[in-house]
Amino acid sequence: MTIALDNLKNCADTTTLRSRLSSLCSRFGSIARLDILTSRQAGKRQALCFLRMGSAEQEQEVINELGVGRFGGDIVMVIDLQNPALLSH
Repeated sequence: MTIALDNLKNCADTTTLRSRLSSLCSRFGSIARLDILTSRQAGKRQALCFLRMGSAEQEQEVINELGVGRFGGDIVMVIDLQNPALLSH
């Protein structure tokens, strides 16, 4: 995981994550689609982010710069989310 993606770790919610991820990826071009699904496993919250850019060239730049991969036709990233129990302390 790159430093840029590492900075997305521990977002408190998907709204914040969507905003930060959109800001990060918009430097590569237009974002055609960004879907975020959440998962909880063994007490850990994660976001599965599926991204499509405006062109194949832009998508390749995202993959190269951020060190992420594809799942099907989408760029996919798994981001750890902050545990809500930690927010109340």
